[in-house]
Amino acid sequence: MIPQALFFLTLASTLGCGLIAGVFFAFSSFVMPALARLPPAEGMAAMQSINVVVLNRSFLGVFVGTAATCLILAIVSMLRWSEAGSALRIAGGALYVVGTFLVTMVRNVPLNDALERVSPQAAAAAETWARYVPAWTTWNTARALAALASAALLTLALVQSARAG
Repeated sequence: MIPQALFFLTLASTLGCGLIAGVFFAFSSFVMPALARLPPAEGMAAMQSINVVVLNRSFLGVFVGTAATCLILAIVSMLRWSEAGSALRIAGGALYVVGTFLVTMVRNVPLNDALERVSPQAAAAAETWARYVPAWTTWNTARALAALASAALLTLALVQSARAG
């Protein structure tokens, strides 16, 4: 991969990580607390709606696209280990893939699937919602921190590469 292509791949990955970090930060800092303040049936119904609407081209394009560019970036950087910024690109790419994408698939998606199976009007809805909010928010905050740290590492990789070049 030519240096210019590597630069643009790193930049695209950095921007994607930052954008996703912002989305997840927003959810942990004010969306989930706002939903938790609603009566359980209303908060639960709102989150169920969000979980359907989030499966759209723009969000998934950035979320999955960033995982793909980060994975490619990490692999290319392993092959070009001697170049400036390689270790930072590997760390940043791997952190996004594991700490953001994989955590989503292993933790947040199963929580969302379980929430979807419960009607907001069901007798167990309030208890389900009371367990869901803190668990989902904890894992979401972990995703936000991983995406932010990935963006920082990839930014440092760009700086390191610029200084070397």
